[in-house]
Amino acid sequence: QVQLVESGGGLVQAGGSLRLSCAASGRTFSGFSMGWFRQAPGKEREFVATISWNGDDTYYGGSVKGRFTISRDNAKNTMYLQMNTLKPEDTAVYYCAAETRSPFATSRISDYDYWGQGTQVTVSS
Repeated sequence: QVQLVESGGGLVQAGGSLRLSCAASGRTFSGFSMGWFRQAPGKEREFVATISWNGDDTYYGGSVKGRFTISRDNAKNTMYLQMNTLKPEDTAVYYCAAETRSPFATSRISDYDYWGQGTQVTVSS
């Protein structure tokens, strides 16, 4: 079992920044890949970013590439998402997820077997 708890969401003006955190517990955090996804009202959950077990490989969704940065600190069992130059269309509930069956980064939502409860990010125009 893996427990994931997101934090750091909130309300920010367009052009601003936020940093999300995802604290993991229950299993050896450094053994598996992690990802961030988001879901806006009325829309499907979409891929945001993913990171391999050691942080060497990262991939981003097209709409956030160049603005968001995913990272992890295995010593702290925590993953981060630095979000810069935020836009109103970034408004969504952001979820962190763990792919405990593989150390390799993946953008496929079906690969992830544990999910956090989500944190709301609202970007005002």
